[in-house]
Amino acid sequence: MRKSRYRFKGKEYKRKKILLGIGGGILFVILILAISMGVKSCVTKSEESSGKKGGAVAADSQEVDGQEEEKKEDSVKAEPVQITVSTAGDCTLGTDEGFDQSTSLNAYYNEQGGAYFFQNVKNIFEADDLTIVNMEGTLTTSDSRAEKLYAFKGDPSYVDILTNGSVEATNMANNHSKDYGESSYEDTVKYLEEANITTFGYDKTAVMEIKGLKVGLVGIYVLADGMEREEQLKANIAAVKEQGANLVIVSFHWGEERATVPNEIQKDLAHIAVDNGADLVVGHHPHVLQGIETYNGKKIVYSLGNFCFGGNKNPSDKDTMIFQQTFTFLDGKLQEDETVNIIPCSISSSSSRNNYQPTPAEGDEKTRIMEKIEKLSGQI
Repeated sequence: MRKSRYRFKGKEYKRKKILLGIGGGILFVILILAISMGVKSCVTKSEESSGKKGGAVAADSQEVDGQEEEKKEDSVKAEPVQITVSTAGDCTLGTDEGFDQSTSLNAYYNEQGGAYFFQNVKNIFEADDLTIVNMEGTLTTSDSRAEKLYAFKGDPSYVDILTNGSVEATNMANNHSKDYGESSYEDTVKYLEEANITTFGYDKTAVMEIKGLKVGLVGIYVLADGMEREEQLKANIAAVKEQGANLVIVSFHWGEERATVPNEIQKDLAHIAVDNGADLVVGHHPHVLQGIETYNGKKIVYSLGNFCFGGNKNPSDKDTMIFQQTFTFLDGKLQEDETVNIIPCSISSSSSRNNYQPTPAEGDEKTRIMEKIEKLSGQI
């Protein structure tokens, strides 16, 4: 019996031991699971917590990335854009019917063709972004000549003088734009616009897009009205600015013939133009050069003189110039930059007559004309 009890007790002991082992194992598993769940919970909380911070970090990261992108965009926007503008004076592409036709611009056109006239300055005008001249005369077939001392007319085909010469815009506000009546003015505008040459003047303004920027063009005829043109000037500058013009150029037909010094009306209107937003002012009509003034950081070229001028077969003063200025923009805003290039020229490649072929001066002639411009500028 003892032995039997012993064996029983042994079995009971083993059973208890097994149960304890199983229970311990279960407790161990439970403990492991509890620990695992606790860790998981902590991790989850940590992730949730860091999710908020992480969201902030991500947002911060996105913000930094956004700032970097903005900086990159700003860097792209900050790249300077430059527009080079060339301006030249009176272009009379035709003649008066009373002139000697054998020595007229018309005769040269018939013999040489349209490419002849600007061939010595074409490389200059092709290299710029915009070339502007004063179109002093008409391109028309009308015979309704105005009753005046001189009336200028050219055949509509003469428009190819300008297109061959890389001229992109013409001022029309002058005392010869209607020499064959209102219809001759309308004809001239039509033929020029059909040739993709922008026209402007009087109440007609123009805004040209160049290199993603807008250039506003204003042309004012002053001769008959003087200071009465002030309100028109202000209104036209405001009109192109309202259209988003980044650069404003005003072209005046003004002054006195053969006067080398601008009068008070010229100076007053020029200053008013700048005060109201003009970035460059140029003038014509005197048929001779006048000086250049810098007013409030802007250039005023009081008279560019003649250029391709069919109005006189041999003027005594053939001096002229191409006034060229390069304007620099950052983010569409004009910078304070005076990059000016004055190119002294003659209206003819011959000194003995007008062969209607404007030509850059060289050597002593170039020096003489430049010194003349400097002297005239000192007299303003």
